Amino acid sequence: MRIFKTKWFVRYVRQEHISDHGLRDAIERAERGLIDADLGGGVIKQRVARTGQGRSGGYRMLIAYHSGNRAVFMYGIAKNDRGNIDEDELATLREIGAAWLAAQAEELDHAITEGILEEMNDDNKSK
Repeated sequence: MRIFKTKWFVRYVRQEHISDHGLRDAIERAERGLIDADLGGGVIKQRVARTGQGRSGGYRMLIAYHSGNRAVFMYGIAKNDRGNIDEDELATLREIGAAWLAAQAEELDHAITEGILEEMNDDNKSK
């Protein structure tokens, strides 16, 4: 399973002090079938806890996700900052997510080289 973060998302998690461990946990839960919400078009919503708190008051992460293959963190929302995203935003995220999920390895490597995507290192070294 390859896990990526978009350039925007990298800045967001840095600003919010969200650890890769919390993000990886969200993907591990999805891999076990524990998806908080399937938003269609390959986009899922997973909750990520704030430091020292539970997931319910934490962050909502929108992820382009294909089980066993690839996950791309695209967008994050702090629950106390904003409610849900609107339909236009979701439609745009579905289009972007579909493109990332369909991308070939060469395209992903190019996006990493250009700084458009960042790949999360696998602590277990088992891709």
